[in-house]
Amino acid sequence: MDRVALRGLRARGHHGVFPREREEGQTFIVDVVLGLDTRPAAAGDDLAKTVHYGIVAEEVVEIVQGDPVDLIETLAERIAQQCLKHDGVSEVEVTVHKPDAPITVPFDDVTITITRSRV
Repeated sequence: MDRVALRGLRARGHHGVFPREREEGQTFIVDVVLGLDTRPAAAGDDLAKTVHYGIVAEEVVEIVQGDPVDLIETLAERIAQQCLKHDGVSEVEVTVHKPDAPITVPFDDVTITITRSRV
């Protein structure tokens, strides 16, 4: 299986369990790795036979900017399910970064990574 990766997609969202997170919002960073067979697209040099990563990027940002959820696990699941709606995408790995998570000790990043596939 081939991979198309989008790394470092940034969007402001209002996700989290604390009122401050919901009110003020924060930046989330998303990495998406799409699993698909790119041979048909390569053979015909045809965008219609692969996934349009520009559209996927816009959809991911729209989800992050959309309806708030408490958990980044839920956010990652929503992103994964949207990615799997694209024809040809049989697997997706989603990592959601929450670099401004409300943690009381020094840290670099908090992430959740999930992998989902068509059943």
